[in-house]
Amino acid sequence: MRASSTHQEREPAMTDIATAVTDLLFTPGLSLEEAADRHFAPDYRQRTDGHWDDRTGFLTHIAHLREVVASGTVTVHEELRDGSCYADRHTVEAVKTDGSRVRMEVYLFGELVADGRFRRIEETTLLLSGAEADREFGRAR
Repeated sequence: MRASSTHQEREPAMTDIATAVTDLLFTPGLSLEEAADRHFAPDYRQRTDGHWDDRTGFLTHIAHLREVVASGTVTVHEELRDGSCYADRHTVEAVKTDGSRVRMEVYLFGELVADGRFRRIEETTLLLSGAEADREFGRAR
């Protein structure tokens, strides 16, 4: 007779873009490394508006945004998961440290690894409001 186990295997927690961006940019006190490790695989790559970055380049971008963004929100309008595939359309609204505001719509396609983190994201951004210089907000350094 075998002893029964009291624990159950749990599915890995799947991330989503709203949670990932909120942790990366809008959660004071959460280190960049911890936020990235929660949501992005070690071999993560991202293409934004046609430009590829590896994980290091992506984190350089996020570190810059952490310096210029005071607060913000992410609103997901549509989201789809199918196995390891992820897609969404979301809006990011940010208040910068100088008081100006940026609002961008993002169309995103991604791939998740088995543990639920992003391995790859390819996205296109559309500036809805903000200064002309904010058009490159999705790739700013």
